[in-house]
Amino acid sequence: MSDSNKVMITLSCGTNNPNRGTRAFHLATVAQKMGKNVTMFLLDEAVYLARKGAMEHMKAATGDIADDLLAHLQAHEVPILVCTPCANARFIKEEDLEESCRLAPATELFELSENATVISL
Repeated sequence: MSDSNKVMITLSCGTNNPNRGTRAFHLATVAQKMGKNVTMFLLDEAVYLARKGAMEHMKAATGDIADDLLAHLQAHEVPILVCTPCANARFIKEEDLEESCRLAPATELFELSENATVISL
């Protein structure tokens, strides 16, 4: 059974799929505005989105702008976790990451997903 206030959004695509990538940040923003305890976890190609400036010109076909959504999440201190081995494989270091993003192991994904509503994109 899930805790109705916890939401985990996982994303595995990056700039290679701007619609899906932007949609994950949009859903996180919607959940945060609803008062949910939101966490994002970026893995595989999505770790590129955590790099400073990576989402500057990314938007969905709906017109949602990824960078604006990221700014909202940062302003509300929504944690954006970045898969450590995925980042390491792509030579992304902690100092390369946007504000509110940090490296995290898969164990943290499992711990935070326990009793949460999980949305995977």
